[in-house]
Amino acid sequence: MKKKYAVLAATAAAIVTVIAGCGNSNANSGSQGTPAADAKVSGSFTMAGSTSMEKMARAVNEVFMNTYPGTNVSAEFIGSGAGIESVLSGSAKVANVSRNLTDEEKEKGIVENIVAIDGIGVIVNPSNKVDDLSKEELADIYTGKVKNWSEVGGDNEPVVVIGREASSGTREAFETILDLEDCSYSNELDNTGAVIAKVSAVKGAVGYVSLDVIDDSVKALKLDGVEATAENIKQGKYFLQRPFVMGTKGEISEQDDIIQSYFKFLKSEEGKAVIEKVGLITVE
Repeated sequence: MKKKYAVLAATAAAIVTVIAGCGNSNANSGSQGTPAADAKVSGSFTMAGSTSMEKMARAVNEVFMNTYPGTNVSAEFIGSGAGIESVLSGSAKVANVSRNLTDEEKEKGIVENIVAIDGIGVIVNPSNKVDDLSKEELADIYTGKVKNWSEVGGDNEPVVVIGREASSGTREAFETILDLEDCSYSNELDNTGAVIAKVSAVKGAVGYVSLDVIDDSVKALKLDGVEATAENIKQGKYFLQRPFVMGTKGEISEQDDIIQSYFKFLKSEEGKAVIEKVGLITVE
């Protein structure tokens, strides 16, 4: 866990350096970058939610606070559903949700603010000989129809199906895209890091995680012959993708000044650079 946060901190620090070198003039000019009217913004707020959005949130928060020294943004990574509940209860102002909001959540007053597009990577142990799965094969693995890797071109090795907990936005997006009703999970884990650790340690394991957190300890599979890359997602070639949402109780225009400034920053050239730097796709 310490190693994980060290990597996240290093990533954020690197992004701060890059942005500082190429974008600070925009922050003061009010042209393509952060609006000049926000230059003296101050205050604090808390966001809570998706563990899949941790890398992006930490990086954006770091650069935002570096740009505006009088601000403080704290974040808790407790799952998409829990993030929504935190905003509804008032313990957080922004819910990080790694899926589209449900009609019920919208009816309760949560507004869906899509801030980035993310690919969901299907990962296996590096020793696994399988490199590509069709959409049907992937669905059959998760419903238990395929129980051995030899059935999809791999070794004679039992499939160990890894998923996220029921409240996970990644799980909901994954199951919705594949139109799955009854999944056959061997393990249901409560955070992204745990999925990566499990898959890297178990030879027959398969799991799904946000594309931007995949590292060399696991192998990302092609789906229908298409690699999981940002470019393929932009072009609509890679089907396993979902929105990253920052939900608010009411419209952005109704929020505190610091939160309005935060969302302006996300849409600025500096903000977009951070989002792209962590491997996500920006939205207009």
